[in-house]
Amino acid sequence: MTAMSTMASEYELLTPETVASYIATNPTLAELVDASTLEVAEVGDGNLNLVFLCQDADGRGICLKQALPYVRLVGESWPLTPQRVLAESRSLSVAAAVVPHLVPAYYGTDEDRYVLAMENLFGWEIWRSKLNRGEIHRGVGALLGEYVANLAFSTSLFALDQMEVKQQTAQAINPELCRITEELVFTEPYIEHDNNSFVDELAPEVAALRSDACLRSEVGLLKHRFMTAAEALIHGDLHTGSVMVRSTDGRGDARVIDPEFCYYGPVGFDLGALIGNYLLARGRAAVLYRGAEYCEWVAGLAEETWNAFEANMRRLWPTRVDQTWTDGFLDAWLQQVARDALGFGGCKAIRRIIGLAKVSDIETLPPDEHLRAATMVLRTANTWIKERQQLGGVSAANEVFLEVEAAVMQND
Repeated sequence: MTAMSTMASEYELLTPETVASYIATNPTLAELVDASTLEVAEVGDGNLNLVFLCQDADGRGICLKQALPYVRLVGESWPLTPQRVLAESRSLSVAAAVVPHLVPAYYGTDEDRYVLAMENLFGWEIWRSKLNRGEIHRGVGALLGEYVANLAFSTSLFALDQMEVKQQTAQAINPELCRITEELVFTEPYIEHDNNSFVDELAPEVAALRSDACLRSEVGLLKHRFMTAAEALIHGDLHTGSVMVRSTDGRGDARVIDPEFCYYGPVGFDLGALIGNYLLARGRAAVLYRGAEYCEWVAGLAEETWNAFEANMRRLWPTRVDQTWTDGFLDAWLQQVARDALGFGGCKAIRRIIGLAKVSDIETLPPDEHLRAATMVLRTANTWIKERQQLGGVSAANEVFLEVEAAVMQND
């Protein structure tokens, strides 16, 4: 694949009708599938890109992802650099080296047309959809903790020389995508903004959030940490919609996708994104009265992910390159990451209720259940953000939700 770049306005967008000829003219891709018998479907249901799933007559497949020069969710009125595909290719390359079993196989990137080629995950499904249906995939939470730990350790000062970290930090700069996070997650939900929307009945809860000076200050601190704490290469948008799952021998298997928001940032942000989305799934489960087994499993996802993250960090710790980082340092650093995760998790959950880009966990609920679940999410997230120092660890997040759930149900 080429290594040249063009202006966004100069490159041609793929369509289901042109994908086969595109693959046929690319020697690397033409070896993976028979372009002459290819079936192609455009399945991009996210906010940014075109995604083409391809399969030939022999059952071989490939997935092509092309970055649009604008935000797909909004349209051409919101321009966005297609160079973000380079960030995604960087993340996939790194992850393929340290957790190859947790990402799709990566086949390369066409930098002229901003097309990334990777494994077609036949038989896999987006985890959010499975959670919405109340399906249990045991072990997935732990796999994601493993993913975050290995990516964080291998790209940080713990594993690399400080000069290499600085070089990689500079190469991974991703200002336009970071700005989206800074605005949609940390800024817009707390002010009047055209990107915001929520049901009318939720207005008192939203007003209370926006008038809470303590909350606003803590969100500001978290935004500042997101913008300045270049600890390691992070996924940057790791939620249940960027994880694909399937069941194998009674347990869940996982693949992490869509790391185009990756940059050098705080490790707790990836963990927080997961925890915040677990909260959304848990709110849905609570108001739909899912069975006890499912509710107990969802309730344990945050701690499962954290425990796996911590265990993998401690497993890797003896290989650190600088003995300045003592065991005591690791203990203190993990405490900081846990506090960050709670705060970032709260912010990620709030934006999905108030801000742009809603999630099906809440949006597909009937009106009464929607209001109850959204209220639970907002109140729990508020406490996570403001009391993350006192709560101390991810395990305490569960108790906060239980208290909020009881209060909301009692007042219903």
